[in-house]
Amino acid sequence: MDKHDDCKHLDRMGHLSESEQNEKGESETAIACESKWKRDGRRPLTNQTRRQFSESSSPSERKMSANGGETFVVLPPCTESSRKQIIFGRNGTGSAEQVSEVIFVPANPESETVSLPSGCEIEGVASFAAILNKPAGTWGAESGSNEKAVTIALSYSEGPVVDGKVSALDLVRLGLARSDSASGAIDTLGALVEKHAPEDRNALKAAFVVCDPAAVWLLNVAGKLWAAQQVQESSIALAATGFTIGSAFDRSTEGLAAKAQEAGAWDGAGDFSFSDALGGSPASAATRSWPLHEPGAEGAFGLKQMFECLRAVDPSAPTGPSQVSVLTAEGVLACHWFTATPQVEESVFKPFIFTPGAKISPLTRVPEGESQTLLHRLHSNRKWELVGSLLSSLEATCMDEVNRFLSEHSGEACQELDELMKDCVEAEVKFYR
Repeated sequence: MDKHDDCKHLDRMGHLSESEQNEKGESETAIACESKWKRDGRRPLTNQTRRQFSESSSPSERKMSANGGETFVVLPPCTESSRKQIIFGRNGTGSAEQVSEVIFVPANPESETVSLPSGCEIEGVASFAAILNKPAGTWGAESGSNEKAVTIALSYSEGPVVDGKVSALDLVRLGLARSDSASGAIDTLGALVEKHAPEDRNALKAAFVVCDPAAVWLLNVAGKLWAAQQVQESSIALAATGFTIGSAFDRSTEGLAAKAQEAGAWDGAGDFSFSDALGGSPASAATRSWPLHEPGAEGAFGLKQMFECLRAVDPSAPTGPSQVSVLTAEGVLACHWFTATPQVEESVFKPFIFTPGAKISPLTRVPEGESQTLLHRLHSNRKWELVGSLLSSLEATCMDEVNRFLSEHSGEACQELDELMKDCVEAEVKFYR
């Protein structure tokens, strides 16, 4: 039997009724994540789920950094799973008018020099495949994940792009391309900062969150100076307002305190604190409360709770695009969810899983000569009061189907997952037309 017979189809989805097709002017609408079973004995979709697909009915006061994000991470034992699992969530802090892209970058076995838009030349290495959430018009990214289940995101950044130097956005993309673990990413990013960051400690200020299925790290950068701390808590909630590391850290620039004192950033009195000396405020100022579902020790926090948490973050404030990643150990496939649109409370999370033939929709990328993605343009004119309830229901169904698939299969990716996100994006677009 072909190995793909062991995979549940998460592919093309159902259709609207004839009257709804006429109302929307669409011949068909692919909705989200319908499953087709190829082996007897596998549990099919329930009749209730099939009806959802085939009978759809119509209708803070602190300054945020421009490319930062409100970031939440939950670790065991708070996550709901018999397996070791880390759940990452992030809302961008951009306005609803700012256009972002979600792009897929294939792996590259060649060691090609990377030429950044700033003119900085980065020595080449073989690179891993990555999916990136990035501002339109930039090379780098605000957040993303790679095929090795490493996720890197900016929680805070400040400073202009400096000619011939690496930027905070560049570091996210470079770290994902070059790292097979969170710990390895810290070493990679630290080396890149020391070699390619601007000398001026105020020209590049950035705070990163770096995760894999086994660990979560915080990384703070000020010019060529950096410090990293492995998270020991069972959850973290970070505002997009500043540095996140104080006097306790596990790795850093060699001779960090002495170099900070030499640069005039620290007077040498008391314990050296990265955030106090190089950011002007304590690390505690960049933490925030959980808006909903504060994780507890009972292991009840899952993907659904992270979606709800991100949507409960100050609904009156604008948010950029959002990402949620579920990073599970023991050979289980990681799954990454992206809105690719702003205003998370009126957006839909679409799933992506790395496969050898992974593809995503071109509708989340700005076409040449244009200024918006098609998804962003249609979403900005959405009539959420008409389609929001339906899309939310379909997102929930998709989430259940993907979770069930991942719990019932080993870590081997199958071909039916190749266009999972592509199908969901193109389905969403049809509801906005």
